Amino acid sequence: MKANILVIIKMIVFIICLALIIIGQKTAGKLELGMMLIGLAGLLALLYDYNRKYI
Repeated sequence: MKANILVIIKMIVFIICLALIIIGQKTAGKLELGMMLIGLAGLLALLYDYNRKYI
């Protein structure tokens, strides 16, 4: 049960981070750059969490 909830939370975070990157790419500016960097940091955090068990 707990594993299913974690998977759902990770999927939601992935979708939010991807949306931040896509929305930030549409225009140029400091705010959009910040949105893209936050999205990238979120994706990298998810990737680290996935690969942590293989280190």
